[in-house]
Amino acid sequence: MDPERLISSSQSFLTWLIRWYNNRPALDMAQAVREAGGPDHVAIPVVDVTVGFCQQGALASERVGHIVEPIVQLLQKAHALGIHHFILSQDTHSADAVEFECFPPHCVRGSEEAMTVPEIAALPFADRFWLIEKDSLSSDINTGLDDWLEAHPEVTTFFVVGDCTDFCVYQMAMHLRLWANAHKRRGVRVIVPLEGVDTFDIPVEVAEEIGAMPHPGDLMHLIFLFNMAQNGIEIVSKIA
Repeated sequence: MDPERLISSSQSFLTWLIRWYNNRPALDMAQAVREAGGPDHVAIPVVDVTVGFCQQGALASERVGHIVEPIVQLLQKAHALGIHHFILSQDTHSADAVEFECFPPHCVRGSEEAMTVPEIAALPFADRFWLIEKDSLSSDINTGLDDWLEAHPEVTTFFVVGDCTDFCVYQMAMHLRLWANAHKRRGVRVIVPLEGVDTFDIPVEVAEEIGAMPHPGDLMHLIFLFNMAQNGIEIVSKIA
C-alpha cells in the first residue's frame, strides 16, 4: 500500500469526518425519556469507568479520566428523571487473563484498579447499579448481559458512556445494536454522547520507544464513532 496515495485519497473523507464530528447535535434526555415511554424504558450502561483506566495503573489515561465528571452529571440527571436501570460493565480480570497476552495486566480482581471510580461509587443511588464483571473486552460474553436484556424487554433506549471508544465502548454499543437487530426489536435506540466517551493516545515515537503498537487517539476515536453511526447508533455531542 502506498502511504502517500492513501493519505492523499483520505484527505477529503477525513475533512468530512471532522466536520461531521464537530456538528453532532445535543440530545435532550427528558425528551428522550418521554419518547421511550418513561424512565422504566431507559438504561445507562457505563463501561470501564474504573480506577485502572481513569486514575492509576498500566492502562490509566489522563485523557480518559476527563470523561468521569460528565458521566457523573449524566447519571445524576438520569436518576432525577426517574431512570433506575444503571449497568456498570467493568474489567475484573482473573490474574491469568488471556487478554494480558495483548495488554499489560490491569484491573485484576480484588485490586484497587478494578474498582469503580470514587466519584461514581459515592453517588447516593449507587445501590441501584448492576455491576457486570468481565474478563475480556466484551460486555456480553460470559457476563449475563443477554439474560438481563431478555428479562427487561421494556428497555428500548440505552445511553452508552465510558472507555475506550474503540474497544469496550464499541463492543457494548454494537452488541446492544446488533442484539436488537437480530431479535427484530424495532424502535430500540443506542445513544453515545461524545462528552461521555474517549480513548487513549500513544504517539508513534512513544510506541517505538516502549515496544508497543501506536494508537492515535483522535483518529481511532473518530473512526470508531463513525463506524457505530454507520450501524445505526446515535452519536450526539452531549446529553442536555
